[in-house]
Amino acid sequence: MAPRDDAYPDTDPDPEQAREATMALLREVRRIEFQTSRLVDQHLSGSYQSLFKGRGVAFSEVRAYEPGDDVRSIDWNVTARTGEAHVKLFTEERELTVMLLVDMSASLDLGSTDADKRNLVARLAATFAFSAIRNNDRVGLIGFTDRVEVHVPPRSGRKHVLAVVQNILTHRPASRGTDLRVGLETMARLGRRHAVVILISDFIDAGLAETGAGQAGAGLSGRGAAFERALKLVRRRHDLIPVRVEDPIELELPKLGLVAVEDLELLGAAGIRVVDLGGRRAQRYREQVASEREAFDKLMKRLRLETMSIRCGENWEKPMVRFFERRARRMR
Repeated sequence: MAPRDDAYPDTDPDPEQAREATMALLREVRRIEFQTSRLVDQHLSGSYQSLFKGRGVAFSEVRAYEPGDDVRSIDWNVTARTGEAHVKLFTEERELTVMLLVDMSASLDLGSTDADKRNLVARLAATFAFSAIRNNDRVGLIGFTDRVEVHVPPRSGRKHVLAVVQNILTHRPASRGTDLRVGLETMARLGRRHAVVILISDFIDAGLAETGAGQAGAGLSGRGAAFERALKLVRRRHDLIPVRVEDPIELELPKLGLVAVEDLELLGAAGIRVVDLGGRRAQRYREQVASEREAFDKLMKRLRLETMSIRCGENWEKPMVRFFERRARRMR
């Protein structure tokens, strides 16, 4: 399916069209803010603090030693000065950095329902971002295709989050392809301190099913192996949460017979192909998609990464709430 006619215009719109487009964008951003803020306030804000914790500790105070205190926490300087044993107390550093690692490739323009994947991605990113700023945490963005196209350093505040959402909705990628490894390796280089990393993508180009990824003893080659290495690199230091967005038409093709199709990520380069979407082709497609999804799920399980899968046209809030509840149970 080709992108919207206005997604990559060849000419600049006239001033009236530009004003209308700007107003439509502002309305959409406000709608996303209202919807995601309501979800955060009603379901997620109470659990966020216990689910995503800082790793550092900060000095709090010194108090007199009590039986049972760890002797390793004794402050010998204060003890020598006062003549009585004192211990140092520490508190956990609460401030976190939430990094949104967002696939901005052309495949996100696909939309067989009333909203495309890019709009869904913006809503998911906004939910995590508003959850973060409710707790005075910082939010940053790395938007990638087969290269890093957007880098917004972490900051806190409502205006900053709205700017991030707007960036996701409006960015016109210089490249139409996807390389998940690029975004992950960039995060590994830039993220010196522990962060919560939300990787949002359709994972179509992970390159796993072709080599049997996720099966015991199976070897990965090329793209799939690079993707797995990059996941491990980020997971080593950060709390990594992959979020898979899907469109229903990607999972099961309708039986339409002969149709003309064009690859969104190769638009204009590969040309239009005529494909027979008859019964046999549709069945082979379903099997291939099922194999790719199974390989992805097995890899996530092997790496012990909690994931979400959310589809366009369905209630995306329920999977988000279930994820928070499931994570809360595991951490308890």
